[in-house]
Amino acid sequence: MGYPSATLLVGSCEPFSGKSALVMGLAQQFRNRGLPFRYGKPLATSLEQQGASEPLIDDDVRFVGEFFSLPEAALLTSLKAIAPATAEQQLLTGHEVDAAAVSKELAAMLGVAEGITLLEAAGSLSEGLLFGLSLPQLATGLNAPVLIAHAWEDARSVEPLLQAKAQLGNQLLGVVLNNIDPAQIEAAQRAVPGLEALGLHVYGLLPRSPLLRSVTVGELVQRLGAEMLCCRERKDLLVETLSIGAMNVNSAMEFFRRQRNMAVVTGADRTDIQLAALESSTQCLILTGAADPLPQLVSRAQELDVPLLKVNHDTLTTVAVIEKAFGHVRLHETVKASYAARMVAEHCAFEPLFKRLGF
Repeated sequence: MGYPSATLLVGSCEPFSGKSALVMGLAQQFRNRGLPFRYGKPLATSLEQQGASEPLIDDDVRFVGEFFSLPEAALLTSLKAIAPATAEQQLLTGHEVDAAAVSKELAAMLGVAEGITLLEAAGSLSEGLLFGLSLPQLATGLNAPVLIAHAWEDARSVEPLLQAKAQLGNQLLGVVLNNIDPAQIEAAQRAVPGLEALGLHVYGLLPRSPLLRSVTVGELVQRLGAEMLCCRERKDLLVETLSIGAMNVNSAMEFFRRQRNMAVVTGADRTDIQLAALESSTQCLILTGAADPLPQLVSRAQELDVPLLKVNHDTLTTVAVIEKAFGHVRLHETVKASYAARMVAEHCAFEPLFKRLGF
């Protein structure tokens, strides 16, 4: 028996609002229901794995394809890639892109397929305007419904959603509220009737997850320009919290015992703090300053399989880079993808969505 055909756009009002987690959860729901689906990003935002002769397929799309063992035909190519060079090239043409023509080109490329075509838009309502590929332009040009992932702090967080509603109208099927402080879940639940009254159907409330906000040691190495002094094979370790080893050793040991999966930043001359960190839940130890670590520290780190990183930045700069990384990295680890899919399954109810899509 054949399946109907539907397109669903997943977007957000602001970058890093949880679109990737929502995509993983939706894809798992499709798989659980036996629904064929394909996935793509009309505007590519990450092409680090892109070969020169390969089709323009975003890294997120490739990861989802690998995770769900999708056939190549289910991985949709992008029309454009957003980068300084491509933005400058478009800007220098001196004319505005015909968004309707861009959408027509995209629709022709997509064709018609059984099941669900899941398209992930750019990070905000405005991103992609230069190329005619912003979320509102795609929704209008493809006449496609939209589901928004939105980070929620308090009642003031509704304002970007009202802006989205004003631009998308009835094409906005609803929202999933994400990254909610567990202590604020009840307050978010109290806000749901108000959101519904404003025409914003809420499909789920996702609590903040340290795992989903975590960053790999390898990502920290790249962002910090760090030198790995040992355990180079441990780049996939996930860092969930950050600790600064600037106190006395007794206070540090007490503090470290209360943390889990830490990156510990401390001066290269603070051997006492470094050794204390190695005996706790430390995923990597990051040394700042000009001094070289003692050989016994390196040996102990190797024994415990804790990566030891050396950076040229001062402690404040190092901490700022790491803090910026939390929650701002792509969901490209299997453990995080599996957890995201499980979170969405536990906290979201998509039956109304499937009915709206005709499934």
